[in-house]
Amino acid sequence: MTASTPSSSRRTRRRAIAAAAVLAAAAVAGAFALTLDGSGGRNEAAGESAVVSESAAPAPADESLLALARRDPSDALAVGRADAPVVMIEYSDFQCPFCGQFARKTEPELLRSYVDKGVLRIEWRNFPVFGEESEQAALAGWAAGQQKKFWEFHDVAYSKSRERNAGEFSAENLIDMAREAKITDIERFQADMASGKARSAVQKDQEEGYNLGVTSTPAFLINGRPILGAQPTATFKEAVEAAAKAAGR
Repeated sequence: MTASTPSSSRRTRRRAIAAAAVLAAAAVAGAFALTLDGSGGRNEAAGESAVVSESAAPAPADESLLALARRDPSDALAVGRADAPVVMIEYSDFQCPFCGQFARKTEPELLRSYVDKGVLRIEWRNFPVFGEESEQAALAGWAAGQQKKFWEFHDVAYSKSRERNAGEFSAENLIDMAREAKITDIERFQADMASGKARSAVQKDQEEGYNLGVTSTPAFLINGRPILGAQPTATFKEAVEAAAKAAGR
């Protein structure tokens, strides 16, 4: 592993400070409402972003955040062209009801209108904040991706509202979801879930979000512009179209 140079460390710190400032500004402007979890520790400060009746004026894109888009063609937790002009990074928890609301109501429209047309790429980041079941669901999602079935698993997990921390994401139910998502090698799925590689991948996503100042789910970056909460579909469409226009599309 190559050691970080002082200059690269400074750039990372500057990016984190800038990102936190952008997200804080969005929050102060009224872009989201925070519901505390009360599960203790770090999760106690984390929550879920509710829909608000009106979104604030769009926050400007932050150039320091654009580099967070991985644009890896082999990324199983992403959908859309790697060279799409707009990238939406989504920090979500499978137990978050507002994440589910976004997945069922808004994401299908974004897929039809922008992803399928090569304008938008969606990159998922696991951001489990509601305890052990959230962690297990995140690991299961990553494991599904190893068999190219992440988005099928995503759709099954979010197919309906689920009671949080009540066994909905137990080991048995996660296997049932995997089967429903047409994952054929269940033994491999279980082994991948339990692997250190899975935990490292989830931790990497979590740390990225926490370093940005994300404290609630869902949270999004659209070409550097933050959107917090399950905002109306029109809010996302406006942001995507503005980003595409700025990118010359």
